Amino acid sequence: MLYLTLRHYEYVTAIARHGSLSGAAQALHVSQPALSTALSRIEAHLGRVLFLRRKGAPLELTPAGRDFVAGADSLLAEAARLEQAGTAAQPPLSLTIGCFSDLAPFLIPRALGLLRATLPLVQLDVFEGGFEALIAALKAGTCDLALTYDLGLDSSITRTPLYQVTPRALMPPDHPLAQQPDTNLAALAELPLILSRDGLSSAHMMQMFKSADLVPQVAYRVASLELLRSMAARGEGVGLAYSLPASDTTYDGMPLASRPVRDPQATESVVLSCHATPVPGSTTERAMSALASGLAANSDLS
Repeated sequence: MLYLTLRHYEYVTAIARHGSLSGAAQALHVSQPALSTALSRIEAHLGRVLFLRRKGAPLELTPAGRDFVAGADSLLAEAARLEQAGTAAQPPLSLTIGCFSDLAPFLIPRALGLLRATLPLVQLDVFEGGFEALIAALKAGTCDLALTYDLGLDSSITRTPLYQVTPRALMPPDHPLAQQPDTNLAALAELPLILSRDGLSSAHMMQMFKSADLVPQVAYRVASLELLRSMAARGEGVGLAYSLPASDTTYDGMPLASRPVRDPQATESVVLSCHATPVPGSTTERAMSALASGLAANSDLS
């Protein structure tokens, strides 16, 4: 007689997906105390801890928990297949790919082409947003994969490095920095800067200067890459960004120069991320494989 039912497996996978008992309980339409009790009984039966519990922090899978969730996902997928076999109406497979807003124009069109070639019967959807929104979507299960920088991702997020990018300083063509082939953090710290308003992006930029024992002068924080470019072109400050269009003209027709920031600590990775480890052979796993091989050579942003 098996102790664990399919419902128990659903409990564990839902907790892993949402990263919290409250989120999983709401999705499963059960009370949080009942779900907490069920998880404790499951772990006691298995004889191993599946989640790390730390006050004020999301639940994180242990190595044993990762293995269990991978197997549980496979079991639930097979159960669903058996249940649907022979029925007239089977729901179409779908996959939602997320992307950090600044990267989306560069990566999403290419990613969609790769996914259509690999998964022609799968319905594709797109989600773009900031770092926090992408992480929340991955953990809530509303986004299957995400293309982003390796910022703010905890141990519950699987990531595959694609390529590395170097930030660029943006300024008018007649700016003194534009007369040099590149620049560095020390030179930039002496000038008023324009940074992204996104919390993790801004914190990353500040930490970049701090690691070099520098304190930057931040003149503006803006929400969009194109506004940052336009303000830099008009001399409101030197812009700093990792994602740049190929054009050297802004939306309002102003010429713009860019120079790479050559400090080693400024280099950042673009990654393909997924919540937990996808089940081998699943739609998500096949999509990750196609994107990892198809986008890894992308160097348009470096």
